[in-house]
Amino acid sequence: MSKRLAEVARKVGVSEATVSRVLNDKPGVSDATRQAVLTALDVLGYERPTKLRGERARLVGLVLPELQNPIFPAFAEVIGGGLTQNGYTPVLCTQNAGGVTESDYVDLLLAQQVSGVVFLGGNYTQADAPHEHYSRLKAVNLPTVLVNARIPELDFPTVSTDDVAAAEQAVLHVHQLGHRRIGLVLGPADHLPSRRKVDGARAALARLGGALEDDLIARGLYSLEAGQAGAARLLAAGATAIVCASDPLALGAVRAARRAGLRVPEDVSVVGFDDSALMGCTEPPLTTVRQPIEAMGRAAIELLLSQIAGGSEAGTELLFEPELVLRSSTGPARS
Repeated sequence: MSKRLAEVARKVGVSEATVSRVLNDKPGVSDATRQAVLTALDVLGYERPTKLRGERARLVGLVLPELQNPIFPAFAEVIGGGLTQNGYTPVLCTQNAGGVTESDYVDLLLAQQVSGVVFLGGNYTQADAPHEHYSRLKAVNLPTVLVNARIPELDFPTVSTDDVAAAEQAVLHVHQLGHRRIGLVLGPADHLPSRRKVDGARAALARLGGALEDDLIARGLYSLEAGQAGAARLLAAGATAIVCASDPLALGAVRAARRAGLRVPEDVSVVGFDDSALMGCTEPPLTTVRQPIEAMGRAAIELLLSQIAGGSEAGTELLFEPELVLRSSTGPARS
């Protein structure tokens, strides 16, 4: 108890006696100080005394890593709409480089006494990223759902596309077209969805009697520029087909091919991932692996509502089957 008083007092900048008065619901403390102490309890992961807990707000945080990749707004639209239909108001929290972090948003949402949080991609997908803020959610048993594969240490309920199956579908497609130098453009090395895609590609090629060579794997951030840089390296290594971990990466690969004087798909085939908006309107229209956004969004809402109702979904991971969408960015390998 004394440790808790000392920590909260330091966090707020008041005396331990003041914290004690708040915790025991005693008079003599201003409303602003009382609220600051209660917020500090939430942030530090301590439970409020029963008589001070009150009702959680009917707000749900939607935490996104970015808005430039169209897959994230697409998920947010589905999940946000479903939350509204169930009487909850979504609070959109978008990270940006050098700005508000995922950890900052967790503090903000805890202070607002939200009913739950849905993460649409974030630190939980990367083994080497900071994870301390997730323990604060666990400490207060805040209903939380993750969308996209997570590292095993974080046992929050999760909704994911089957990344292994996605990579297998893409690799098998270009292999059937006669391509043997098949490259991958992925996220960082510690990114779990990318690791799963590598596993899927290796397994598919092994069944076909081939192998995934290290010089045909390029890694970087999920952006068009990173896709272009990674694909340029793969093309220099002799790749004739490039499978990408997102549609923006694939569009960067198409640009890299053109900068190298190559045609898509006559000289090099490109496959994306997500089937995000307007991928059928690019030049050429992009062959990609579709994530079932509607079904995944509904599942995320159901997992969250189940927790809010008192259910336990810890450790659950729902895997959804992807679908290869054939368009014009892939074609037969040159003889």
